[in-house]
Amino acid sequence: MEKPIIQKNPKIQGGAPVFTGTRVPVKNLFDYLEAGETLEQFVLDFPAVERVKAIAALEIARAALDANAHPA
Repeated sequence: MEKPIIQKNPKIQGGAPVFTGTRVPVKNLFDYLEAGETLEQFVLDFPAVERVKAIAALEIARAALDANAHPA
């Protein structure tokens, strides 16, 4: 069984979702992208987060949006 990409623990960053095994909030990834930064810059600035884990987090978010979408 694979380790989850994201974890929530009240003892880590006040329970905010973080990348498993780090203290890096997943929100930071979305903040970077929203500000126009690249995924590559994010992983350079947060070396504890592997690129594949950042991509997996984006895929999780996308799947959550798709699951809640209503056909037009």
